[in-house]
Amino acid sequence: MSPPHLIPLFFPFQGCLELLSRSGISVKGKNAVVVGRSNIVGLPVSLLLLKADATVTVVHSRSHNPEQIIREADIIIAAAGQAKMIKGSWIKPGAAVIDVGTNAVDDPSRKTGYRLVGDVDYEEAIKVAGHITPVPGGVGPMTVAMLLKNTLEGAKRVFEK
Repeated sequence: MSPPHLIPLFFPFQGCLELLSRSGISVKGKNAVVVGRSNIVGLPVSLLLLKADATVTVVHSRSHNPEQIIREADIIIAAAGQAKMIKGSWIKPGAAVIDVGTNAVDDPSRKTGYRLVGDVDYEEAIKVAGHITPVPGGVGPMTVAMLLKNTLEGAKRVFEK
């Protein structure tokens, strides 16, 4: 067992894995590609996927041929911060796609003058993916639920002592 100071108290972006689990998608042995390597999403979610026995590749701004790497993925976690970067043609038929990206793009037809889109071109990807999260309304609500769960777990730890 790990020393207590090395056991993480909370698991960032566990909502991605929760969505996969609740959709009946096993991570074990799957080829997962995380697009983006930020300390907030990309790195933590790639470590969670590794811990769940996925084979993980991280694609980032310096990766050579990201399109080819993404095409081989059974699971794609998109967290690059680039609107509609991942095209439907980049997605393996039947792949699970979780779009964490939230990007504002100009839309003069809206009162705000913009609309939110993900890192995945949803209109193209939905035709190919087996499972996909929309933006907005996809992983965001699950993230909030996981934050609440972490808050509850933290409170329980305080009062158990």
